Amino acid sequence: MHNFRCGQPNCLHATGGRACGDLGSRWSYIRQMTASISTELARYGPRAGGPPATLAEARTYCRRLARSHYENFSVVSFLVPRRLRQHFCNIYAYCRWSDDLADETGDSTRSLELLDWWRQELEACYAGRATHPVFVALRESIGSFDIPAAPFHHLLTAFRRDQHQTRYETWDELLDYCRYSANPVGHLVLYLGGCADDVRREQSDHICTGLQLVNFCQDVDRDYVRGRVYLPRDLQRRYGVDEAMLALRAPTAPLQDLVADMTGRAESQLHAGLPLVESAPRELRRQVALFAAGGLAIAAAIRRRNFDVWTERPTLGRREKLRLLLRVWTAPRGSIGRRILP
Repeated sequence: MHNFRCGQPNCLHATGGRACGDLGSRWSYIRQMTASISTELARYGPRAGGPPATLAEARTYCRRLARSHYENFSVVSFLVPRRLRQHFCNIYAYCRWSDDLADETGDSTRSLELLDWWRQELEACYAGRATHPVFVALRESIGSFDIPAAPFHHLLTAFRRDQHQTRYETWDELLDYCRYSANPVGHLVLYLGGCADDVRREQSDHICTGLQLVNFCQDVDRDYVRGRVYLPRDLQRRYGVDEAMLALRAPTAPLQDLVADMTGRAESQLHAGLPLVESAPRELRRQVALFAAGGLAIAAAIRRRNFDVWTERPTLGRREKLRLLLRVWTAPRGSIGRRILP
């Protein structure tokens, strides 16, 4: 259910405050992440060689990867049933690697080459020839839950798209991007829950798209520094926003009005997906609720700042996260969806 693009590591924001808006800090962060993916590629990349990881080694690797990245909410929390935690880690590890290959190499051409290699590794996994630790572990999840290859491929489609498309002309075009960048993650979670039917997939799509849109609002400036703008041009024109205004990297009334519109659309998507909180299998309901509650809480934080996402990136503090977690955890059965509303 979690959107892994919007789940990029938040260590840049761990201290909060204006450091998030500092260009030097951002490029320092990007260099740090580039070094990190370079280290992983040296160990496990296309030229690494070496014997395939054992299943035990692969499981450990995926668990460590899932726990080493700071998220708005931990992807694998105690709310996930114990029998599913390893599988959540395996899927997370696939998404994390895919995202880092796309965003952290610092070179679009190199990213496309690596994403091609990653797709070949995925195909080898489905053919029973997994060697990379992520795919050795993922193969077990795929077999246990009969997960088709399509959601994994759809994510790679979005990551490849990011290498050559940096602007979106219309709202519908942006939603199409979300169908590939966010919604497949929800489908993967539904497969783990044994409930990937059409109705629940649609509900899940609303939540995942909503989370993605909230992240676009949250990260307008951060994305701009990376050379990407996820504010569609038809909405920009409606509010009198242009590239010169974005380049100022500061709040203006037209930009805040545009972010307000986008935030409202994100909230509408999240509300449309809330029935999944009660229709999902009981063992997944609180995890799904926490994802949706997190998105709604970030949207509320953006609203409290009058849609100024430049002066300080809206995030949730530790205390706010704990309150949300307790609200979800203590909600009576049958009313979790109502309890998570801000």
